[in-house]
Amino acid sequence: MDQQWLSVGKLVNTHGIRGEVKIVSQTDFPEERFAPKSVLTLVNEENGQQLEVEVLSAREHKGMYIVKLLGYDNINEVEKFKGWALKVTKDNMVDLDEGEYYHHQIIGCNVVTDEGKELGVITEILVPGANDVWVIGLPKGKQLLIPVIDDVVLNVDIPNKTVKVHLMEGLI
Repeated sequence: MDQQWLSVGKLVNTHGIRGEVKIVSQTDFPEERFAPKSVLTLVNEENGQQLEVEVLSAREHKGMYIVKLLGYDNINEVEKFKGWALKVTKDNMVDLDEGEYYHHQIIGCNVVTDEGKELGVITEILVPGANDVWVIGLPKGKQLLIPVIDDVVLNVDIPNKTVKVHLMEGLI
């Protein structure tokens, strides 16, 4: 795959006998991604096989989305897609408001304190609840967890891949 892809969901099962599928959403924009006429790419991550599909209809049901794909009217036609990922190209990213960022934009950013000390690189983003937590890889394999709150994260410079933080007492 030479294009860069963003995961928007995973097809986990069929639903009924008329070709509907159950999707676990992996996007913050399910109402746009699973809207009628949306074009998604089904990807078998084991062998790289890809198939472009169009959403005919979708509805939320018990924390998942029940999606009907155009041209698939039978359970036997969609059963083979169990476990496949649903993706879109990075060209199809939704524009975010100022101060909001995609995870892939944050991971890899260098972190510097407001005093000019370089801490390390953001390696992972945790989403435990109230706010995200950025995992910063420190020298010697250690990690520092930074809460993504206004008092800590002072500036995010995506073009320069730099984040300025204020280390509150007790963070280190």
